[in-house]
Amino acid sequence: MGAPERTAAFQEVRDWYGRRYRVGEDPVDLIGRPRSSVLRMAWVPMAAVGVLQYGYGAAVPALMARNGWGLVGAFWVLAVWIVFQAGVGFPTAYLRERRRLDPRAVMIAGAALSALGLVALAHTTSLAAALLGYSVLGGTGAGLVYAACTSAVAKWYPERMALRVSRVTGVFAYGSVPFIIAAVVGLHAGNITPVFDVAAVLLFVVVAGAGIFFRDPPARWWPAEVDPRAWGLGATVNPGRRKNPPAVREYSAMQAMRTRVMPVLYVILLAAGAVSLFNAAFVVVFASGFPAGIGVIALAAGVLAGVNGAGRAVSVGISDKVGRCRTLNVVLLVQAVAQTLFALAASTQSSVAMVLAAVLAGIGGGGFYPLFASIAREYFGEQSAFEVHGLVYSAKALGGLLGVGLAAIAVSSWGFAVTFLVAAFVSLGAAWATGALQRPGLPSTLPSARVSKQSAVPSRYAT
Repeated sequence: MGAPERTAAFQEVRDWYGRRYRVGEDPVDLIGRPRSSVLRMAWVPMAAVGVLQYGYGAAVPALMARNGWGLVGAFWVLAVWIVFQAGVGFPTAYLRERRRLDPRAVMIAGAALSALGLVALAHTTSLAAALLGYSVLGGTGAGLVYAACTSAVAKWYPERMALRVSRVTGVFAYGSVPFIIAAVVGLHAGNITPVFDVAAVLLFVVVAGAGIFFRDPPARWWPAEVDPRAWGLGATVNPGRRKNPPAVREYSAMQAMRTRVMPVLYVILLAAGAVSLFNAAFVVVFASGFPAGIGVIALAAGVLAGVNGAGRAVSVGISDKVGRCRTLNVVLLVQAVAQTLFALAASTQSSVAMVLAAVLAGIGGGGFYPLFASIAREYFGEQSAFEVHGLVYSAKALGGLLGVGLAAIAVSSWGFAVTFLVAAFVSLGAAWATGALQRPGLPSTLPSARVSKQSAVPSRYAT
């Protein structure tokens, strides 16, 4: 059954910054249901494809045992998966913003490719086949689902975009916790094929089933119950505006790339993402070397993914009160402390230190992702926000190569303790770099108001 025709009345409203809003149309008149349904429908697909990233590390011991892979080869499958998952974000955002990609088509294609990736991993022992099937096809599919879900929620919640999107991206991480625990406890070389086959079927059904109902609002749609002019001024309906003012002007994606701040954002996300991905990917393999039982391994892995997801909305809420950049700095410092605790746990074989490090790694490793989405919008404007964020988010692709692929080589050569210490310095460097973030379009210094004595009084009046 098709959605009802868009016949609701609306009016164009312009705020004090010159931005235009389409106000007056009720979501029930546009799509036949309240907009909260879009938020709910995005949760399950995001949890399903999040398992492909956050659950892979828990499956590595079983994959290595069945396929005869070494540590480096097993984790390069995930590293390449991340390249395609993050890399598809910008082109998808570009086409979605120009209405050339329908969200339903994106979701169904993402569901099919993600499921094919799991099937490939279930039925092959070849590293090359796993790279082609799981990494290329599965990574692309997960990236499509991620982009479609986040953009759909953002379009339907323009007045609470940061908070709502952070909750959806959070389920990408914490939605994988049940699979992580089940994989640690019960996955082994003998049952990989049936488990992954069943998971592939379930993934396709839930992602494609939800995707059929995805639909975008009209361009510049705004909820009738919120005054966009009051929201733009930062009144009580938008308290975060006081600490996070809007962009000086609207930037296209290409214009944003030419600003000085864009490379800084890219490098910070690259460094922060590499460390976060390293923690999420290796926590099960790392914890397996401890004398503690399987329960402690499952606890550390589950806590890291769970806190990683749940902490995203918390970081956005804090940043509304203290500012995005200040919150980003603190989050990255927490991540650095977590790496130091992981290194201590590696040296002392302390399970307590490991679990505490996993908690802090979850807080630091997830909290920065929604902050970058908010900063992209508040630095470069609303018009091309999805495309600009897609450019920044693409740094995760290179972060996957460094934090998973090269980290596997580092762990094999140096051991976990040294690798975690390197990760701590990388996080500290990213935190330090937040000091260079400055809103584009503002002068770096104010012109001096001082007047020299010689020019203050004309010479003919001097005494």
